[in-house]
Amino acid sequence: MKKIVVTGMGAITSIGNSVDEYWNNLIAGKCGVKNITRVPVDEHDTVVAAEVDDTYETLVKKFWNKRQLNATTKAVRVALASAGEAVENSKINFEECDKTRVGVVYGVVGNSYYSELENELNIVLKEMPSTVAALVSMKYGLNGASFNLSSACSSSGYAIAVAAQFIESGMYDVVVVGGLSSMISHRMLKGFNQLLALSTNPDAKTACRPFTQNRDGFIIGEGAGTLVLESEAHAKKRNADIICSLEGYAMFSESSNLTAPLADGEGMAAVMNMALEKAGMGVDDIDYINAHGTSTILNDKYETMAIKKVFGEKAYSIPVSSTKSAIGHALGGASVLEAIAAIKAIETGTLPPTVNFDVPDPELDLDYVPNNARKADIETAMSNSFAFGGQNTALIFKKYRGV
Repeated sequence: MKKIVVTGMGAITSIGNSVDEYWNNLIAGKCGVKNITRVPVDEHDTVVAAEVDDTYETLVKKFWNKRQLNATTKAVRVALASAGEAVENSKINFEECDKTRVGVVYGVVGNSYYSELENELNIVLKEMPSTVAALVSMKYGLNGASFNLSSACSSSGYAIAVAAQFIESGMYDVVVVGGLSSMISHRMLKGFNQLLALSTNPDAKTACRPFTQNRDGFIIGEGAGTLVLESEAHAKKRNADIICSLEGYAMFSESSNLTAPLADGEGMAAVMNMALEKAGMGVDDIDYINAHGTSTILNDKYETMAIKKVFGEKAYSIPVSSTKSAIGHALGGASVLEAIAAIKAIETGTLPPTVNFDVPDPELDLDYVPNNARKADIETAMSNSFAFGGQNTALIFKKYRGV
């Protein structure tokens, strides 16, 4: 079975328009949650979100032409900017590749990126969920499969797992894979508030506070991320700079409830165990967990319980942090952006913090890396995503040593 490595990364978030900017602000404890400017909020209970500002446009125009961009929404342009950075970062020359052996997969939430498109041009193209995958393929002339998939908030985690299977099977040498967040809209705010899922805390500095006693829901985040995955053999053949390896992954359906996770984190524990088995690893091999950590009452409680089920006493010595505290919940882009944080933790030996951590919840007693980044020797990291519909993923990345 072919070994999978990461050779390129790109990210656009509310705290940075590149991987380096995102990471540097993340470990500095910056929080991208602010008062919503995208739409008027007079009719909404939630008034803050982690918006991406328009400075990313300079980056996307570097990679895509105006005519192509005119057929896209902001969500797609954000994803295209991350794709351009990832491909540039990988230093891959697709003209020297067999383009029939290069695929593109993106995780997307929903059938439409905006709910305010009625008076715009190119509405059919703008509402097409596969636009980002198609445009990435078109730019680089790639002829492998190009598509999007949707599994709610684990969409880009599923995309990474599917991309890994393509490479392991020998079908493809390279897959450009990522995910994107739908942008903030009236429909999104209203819908999630109807489900009582969003925080109604108007204070941007404390609204998203995973694993704390006073958490009251998640905060929507905008953003997108992209990875370039390759077989180790293909990456070595072109003398690529290998960032890390993808050692394990798992997808698991709880088959239980559209919005609530299985009681006591049983489904969350199942997918973590499956990822460990896939990687051929035990509980002592994981040095850091990037948690799903939404800041909702049940998710944070059950994820903590699940980590204890899987890791036993080892759970108390594994640092666990939620980067959603800084960039909000980026929905379809959440898994890949959190995977990038886990990879950078391995690469830099730095644990990203759970910011806004104020009053600890006495029921939640793991090491959540509160408020401040921390140096640590991190060989292997796990990144979790748990979605509506019980669609769970876990990814395991490892420091690459060339052997």
